[in-house]
Amino acid sequence: MSKEDPLGAEHRKYLRLDTVFPVTFQFLRPGGVQPLSDKIQGFTNNISKGGICLAVNNLKHELTRFIKGKEAELLLEIEVPFRRPVVRARAGVVWVKDISLEENKYLIGLKYLDIDLLTNKRLMRYAWTKKMFAPGVTAIIVMLGLGLAVNSYLNFQLTRGNKDLVGQLVKILQESAVAKQNINQITRDKESLQLKIQSLQLRIQTVEEERAKLEEMAKSEGARNTRKISDLSATIDKLIQDKAFLQDQLISLQHKESAVTEELLRLDQRKVSLTQANFDKMYRWLMIHQNPRTGLVMSFEGDSDIAGWAFIYDESLASQAYVYFGDFERAKKIFEFFDKKAKGQDRLFYNAYYATDGSPAEYTVHSGPNIWLGIAVLQYVKKSGDSKYLPLAEGIAEKIILLQDKKGGIRGGPDTAWYATEHNLDAYAFFNMLHKITGKEGYLQARDKVLRWLVSNTYDKVDIPIMRGKGDATIATDTYAWSIAAIGPEKLEEVGMNPDQIMEFAEKTCAVEVDYLRPEGQSVKIKGFDFAPQKHVARGGVVSPEWTSQMIIAFKIMAEFYNKKGMTAKARSYEFKANEYLGELCAMIISSPSPSGQGEGCLPYASVDSVDTGHGWVTPKGKNTGSVSGTAYTLFAYYNYNPLELKE
Repeated sequence: MSKEDPLGAEHRKYLRLDTVFPVTFQFLRPGGVQPLSDKIQGFTNNISKGGICLAVNNLKHELTRFIKGKEAELLLEIEVPFRRPVVRARAGVVWVKDISLEENKYLIGLKYLDIDLLTNKRLMRYAWTKKMFAPGVTAIIVMLGLGLAVNSYLNFQLTRGNKDLVGQLVKILQESAVAKQNINQITRDKESLQLKIQSLQLRIQTVEEERAKLEEMAKSEGARNTRKISDLSATIDKLIQDKAFLQDQLISLQHKESAVTEELLRLDQRKVSLTQANFDKMYRWLMIHQNPRTGLVMSFEGDSDIAGWAFIYDESLASQAYVYFGDFERAKKIFEFFDKKAKGQDRLFYNAYYATDGSPAEYTVHSGPNIWLGIAVLQYVKKSGDSKYLPLAEGIAEKIILLQDKKGGIRGGPDTAWYATEHNLDAYAFFNMLHKITGKEGYLQARDKVLRWLVSNTYDKVDIPIMRGKGDATIATDTYAWSIAAIGPEKLEEVGMNPDQIMEFAEKTCAVEVDYLRPEGQSVKIKGFDFAPQKHVARGGVVSPEWTSQMIIAFKIMAEFYNKKGMTAKARSYEFKANEYLGELCAMIISSPSPSGQGEGCLPYASVDSVDTGHGWVTPKGKNTGSVSGTAYTLFAYYNYNPLELKE
């Protein structure tokens, strides 16, 4: 047995673990019967399947001979943490090592002579667990740290990539706008040059005719007009030179026009792909903001006052976006919340809930948001073929019909006396959809009563085509767009309304051009639609992506209306307006400001934060607050989806 390895063969036979347990032991005569000492305290230094290494301090001198001469056995009581009773064993001395002679410190190698096999296995299992715990925890922490670092890096790369994608689109849009301005200027310059060339050509013809007359007179009468004829010839030469100079300029402009047109074509092709990519990102933004526990989608990110709020109207828009893209499971999560979990008032729902836990965020019940929830369910039923949540929509309809007065108007809610045009337009579309899906006459009757109320109370003004509500002549842009979307131009004409007048009035009264300050500090010109006429509010113009998108959808409906009539020129004018305003909205796409948003594209609620809309609420706080309604409705405008109509 060497000094370097006092265990010898035993050392090689067993794997030792650096595990410390308190051990109480007692010396026994060989055979394990008669005690030779009182109980002594020691500690395991190492432990193995076949024995232990015992560390003993202050061992009495008279007892050292028992271990050095291997003249005794040891009765062990090993105390394993969190285990009762203690582990009992009988062991024999294999080797002894002096640690400190002055303090009588020894390491004693022991081999089990008697120990319960099952108990020994449990002891070793605990020892292994304890030995591996620290490095295991360290490894887990390291792996988690590495995972977090990798995830943070990937998120950083993803966020940067998404922001770059938005930035590229904005840059292309600006370059495209400059190219269009250049083409417009070239066109104006060409027209001016062509007019000048035509004027010079007429002047040349006039002078040539005058010179010809003088030359004829000189031949017939022998008159001497040589000097005058010479002057006219010089004038003609000068005019021809001027004309040639202008023609060279015109040719140069034509070449420039070709180059700019080619560049614009390249930009438009690039814009198409970037626009599609950004709209894909916008849908992904709607996806990642759905809470996995409640299924709700928070309405805004960036405004601390309404952080985590999920307004019913926004839930309707988000679920319809999911349905449009065939993502039915996501839509079902929203409907499941309202069908099984949401608290409400008499089977109608509050206007807003917290997306995180589903508790009410606002204890107000209005007709419009509930109707929109029902509309979303019906769009789901139509496109998925699943009628599971149809009772949810019909339950809402039943309560809304109870709010309908004898003249057909629907109040703003159970606890309100006012009537809003927008809520009744929602109801018209809702009842119309319900009748198409269920075939029930009651919904048809409710729909027609709503239309009669609208004609009598909101469409009866010559100077204001659509009033905001009963006895309320305020102008609200959405009532104009939704009249086209909910009722349709054909039906409006039947009831004596002029859909062209509705659209012209809305554009003339509510369209604005504003300087929009992007989150990165860049200012861009934006044309879109305000919540109300700019002249009626002191704040200046504000562009609402949601209400602008509603107008875009209305323009597209009007284009389809006139295409069916064979009036292609008028249809094209509406298509042009729809595309023009949609292009303007693309310049308002921002990168998600929240960490969870990963820089995905979205749209703000308005071009300016914290300002009065003119209808009793203010726009959210925050320069770059992502909005579900602004984002979802812009997606609808891009894909030409009308949420107020059932279509294949």
